[in-house]
Amino acid sequence: MAASFREQLMLDSHFLRTDRRLDTELVDKLILQLNRIYPQILTDKEATKFRNLDVPTCVRLGELLLHLQEKGEEACREFYRALHLHVEEVYFSLPTRLRLRDTSDALARPTKYKQRYVLNDRGPRFFLGCFSAAVALAFLYYYGESRLTGGSRTLGLAALGLKRKAEEVLIWYTEENLLH
Repeated sequence: MAASFREQLMLDSHFLRTDRRLDTELVDKLILQLNRIYPQILTDKEATKFRNLDVPTCVRLGELLLHLQEKGEEACREFYRALHLHVEEVYFSLPTRLRLRDTSDALARPTKYKQRYVLNDRGPRFFLGCFSAAVALAFLYYYGESRLTGGSRTLGLAALGLKRKAEEVLIWYTEENLLH
């Protein structure tokens, strides 16, 4: 655990710059909070600089975090307070907050590590390959059955559970094969 808010902000800076939940509107709210309530931390001129929309949000946020670290402990603490006020879900998912929560839980009760069961870790390509093979086997089965018996009664039975259009097509297909 970090000893000060300044050290915590240094540890959390990368996470804050890359988190997509901190969009332009939320960053502006944080800047305005620091500027209006704590003008000694963020002056009007500095707030205008950090609210410049010509600069990408992640760059502005990175510069703001560096500026707050240079301002000192009080500025970093007020940033965390503003973050907690405006964006609670980001505040509670900060790496230093998660580490703090994990260490406090470890003191209360021992943690049990649950094994994660993965049914299939091969990915979508493997699934699509298996699905394609199953469809190909189904086509071969139906095509081979129609050659041997002169028609597919299975397709006629399958039509019972389908919508009206599909039912008509399948019944038409089985009647065509029976007539030839």
